[in-house]
Amino acid sequence: MTEPARNQLSRRTLLAGATAVAGGTLAAGTVGHAAPEPAEFGPVRIRPGDPRYENLLRGNNFRFAGQPEEIRVVSSAEQVVRAVAEAARTGRRIAPRSGGHCFENFTADPQVRLLLDLSPMDEVGYDPAMKAFAVQPGATLGQVYRRLFQGWGVTIPGGSCPAVGAGGHFAGGGYGALSRRYGSVVDHLYGVEVVVADRDGTARAVVATREPDDPNRELWWAHTGGGGGNFGVVTRYWLRSPGATGEPSRLLPPSPRTMLERVVSWGWAGLTEQAFTRLLRNFGRWHERNSEPGSRSAGLYAILLLSHHSAGYFSLAMQIDADLPGAEGLVAEFLAAVTEGTGLTPIDDRHQRMPWLHKMTWPGTGEAGDAAARRYKNKAGYLRRSLTDRQLAAVHHHLAKTTATPAATMLLIGYGGQVRSVSPEATAIAQRGAVMKAVYSTTWTDEGQDETHLAWIRAFYRDVYLDTGGVPVPGEVSDGSYINYPDNDLADPAHNTSGVSAHTLYYRDNYPRLQRVKACWDPRGIFRHALGVEPPA
Repeated sequence: MTEPARNQLSRRTLLAGATAVAGGTLAAGTVGHAAPEPAEFGPVRIRPGDPRYENLLRGNNFRFAGQPEEIRVVSSAEQVVRAVAEAARTGRRIAPRSGGHCFENFTADPQVRLLLDLSPMDEVGYDPAMKAFAVQPGATLGQVYRRLFQGWGVTIPGGSCPAVGAGGHFAGGGYGALSRRYGSVVDHLYGVEVVVADRDGTARAVVATREPDDPNRELWWAHTGGGGGNFGVVTRYWLRSPGATGEPSRLLPPSPRTMLERVVSWGWAGLTEQAFTRLLRNFGRWHERNSEPGSRSAGLYAILLLSHHSAGYFSLAMQIDADLPGAEGLVAEFLAAVTEGTGLTPIDDRHQRMPWLHKMTWPGTGEAGDAAARRYKNKAGYLRRSLTDRQLAAVHHHLAKTTATPAATMLLIGYGGQVRSVSPEATAIAQRGAVMKAVYSTTWTDEGQDETHLAWIRAFYRDVYLDTGGVPVPGEVSDGSYINYPDNDLADPAHNTSGVSAHTLYYRDNYPRLQRVKACWDPRGIFRHALGVEPPA
């Protein structure tokens, strides 16, 4: 990106309170020269005792609630710059929150003194100066999909929970139902605007892009899967597919028109272990054989939803763009391959077609199950191939023979495809050879049940990865885990006896490079959390 282009951000960016100056930064107090506009919202400072405090304290997981001295609600990059400068000056620990869907206590750590609420920063639009789509971190995925579809008929291959904020989802990599076809969200990330703090405490907004000659390129790279809350506060993302040119409607993948969905369910009653494990093995082997970039099956996305036996049933959900050639046939072929040799008879088999936007923005119940079940623990792992026979036996044992609630589940999620077309070092996502993700989850409502549920899911996870110290150590089968599914247990030697650090599990060989970015852009260690990137020793 040339310096003149770097210094000509769009009017939309100026209205958000950030303008690029020489070097691509905005220091505290800098004012853009946009046309006069109505006064911006905030910042709003909310402290204990304020009737709003308890209402804004928690994120999506009610297990965690910090006690910050202040919740600061902000609406612009300039307000963020001032907040970060103040935190640096006073030595207060700061944490940014966009959608609040973090699985762990990153924003609710008791040491966080200033909680930065970015939710009002939710603009989505086209930035002609950057020739890319600009998305602020507080925009939810549902807002992003709707705005991109309404204006230009394009989309990104992100997640399917519409309430998740773009801020953390994008920084951690981002994936969803279109990823086998179009890759990860960050494969379309052109640039970021990040508020950072220098060694002397000066806060500034830095623009970093993927352009080879951008002096800030490493900061962009760190946000292609390095996770949120590590290097600064992202105040804007710019999205444009590599090599895309022309009208805005050609700069990101086209939105599907109609989605074809098929959901098949089977009952636990009378189910044999042999049939259950055969189904899981078939699912894994199909993904081993059909996950190359450009595969005719790359448009097919499937999730095996393995509910605990107390739920009475488990399901296979399949989804594909209905306009892809032979879409119905691809789904039928996949289902036949997955059920081959199992002898299973469905108790339910539902087919439906629906407008794509309806599918991606319907609120449903969210990823944590029932809206009332706001306490949960999730664990995860990448898979390069099907689980081993011993691992499949462990899955069956914990889902079929232990005591848990119907909300206790394991998901096997299809991955690979176009994701595998990108080299592991091109972005911070190192697990480009994975073909599936495994997610282990349990949800509940009563705080008094915390230890019971945590014990169940920890035992389940430990037994699946028993051969590698209780965690998914990279190897022939596993490939570490996904930072957007953070699990503090991976950094706890009581639960991780592998001798492999959590940082290696999440970032593999990319971790030393992330450490160098950390040392450069957050030299004072202002931004940190339980699984945070640490500077070199």
